[in-house]
Amino acid sequence: MSIALLANVLTIILCMAVLVQSVRMMKSLRTVKDGALTQVVEALQVATVQARAVLSDMKHTLGTDCARHAQLVERARELRDELSLMTGIADAAAERIVNAVGMANAQRDAEAGEPAAAAEGDAPLAEAA
Repeated sequence: MSIALLANVLTIILCMAVLVQSVRMMKSLRTVKDGALTQVVEALQVATVQARAVLSDMKHTLGTDCARHAQLVERARELRDELSLMTGIADAAAERIVNAVGMANAQRDAEAGEPAAAAEGDAPLAEAA
């Protein structure tokens, strides 16, 4: 299929769409011309009433739901802050525990090393006696 043929087919399709829209527009204009203007106005009135009802419902829904969601978001932020504080406290406590265990291990190693050194120092005296 050549590009020229494709462009012609596309042009035909677009022209047909324009023709269909023209026929629809002519029917609408005839309706207005034939005195059906009152029907058009009544249809617009019904559409306006429905739109106002929908807008009223939307305002009510947004007024209640948005306030509720705002409260939930605020509560969630408070919980986030509280959990952040608790995490900080837990991290500090864990750090202190790690330091205390390190110091206890170092002290135990130092105490375990001293008696062995003292025993080695006393051993030559015991052998000499």
